[in-house]
Amino acid sequence: MSLKTDVEFFRLLTNSYRRLLGESLVPADMSDAEGAAWLYVSAPFGLLAHDTQADPVFIYGNSKAQAVFGYDWDEITSLRSRLSAELPERGERQAFLDQVARDGFVTGYRGIRITKSGQRFWIEHATVWQLFDDSGVLRGQAAMIPQVAQF
Repeated sequence: MSLKTDVEFFRLLTNSYRRLLGESLVPADMSDAEGAAWLYVSAPFGLLAHDTQADPVFIYGNSKAQAVFGYDWDEITSLRSRLSAELPERGERQAFLDQVARDGFVTGYRGIRITKSGQRFWIEHATVWQLFDDSGVLRGQAAMIPQVAQF
């Protein structure tokens, strides 16, 4: 099943975000189905999520994230998330993700990432948060990327 516009996955993303950051990830006047579609197709920011494996795989990447990283849905949802950063940047990326795991979320993150074609770029002002379901079970981490900049 695809998580592109899955309402249950949408609730995991948005409820975790609201609990940790105290604000909504989507416009407040949308139903869950409308919000899931908006988040995937129309959101003005990139949104990625990976699972809880020891070497996590992206399980979600909205249309904006796909465009930024240069992958289609099938490619991005089979990509190990560490591969979104070049090897020299992976240690810094992992230290940052460890901070997210410790604190629940981090805002204002800036880091170097790499596209499918090998082009390096900055993600700026990103927010990364833990995805906890309503029972408190960790399901992964998500990143909202409002801005990117080329080198």
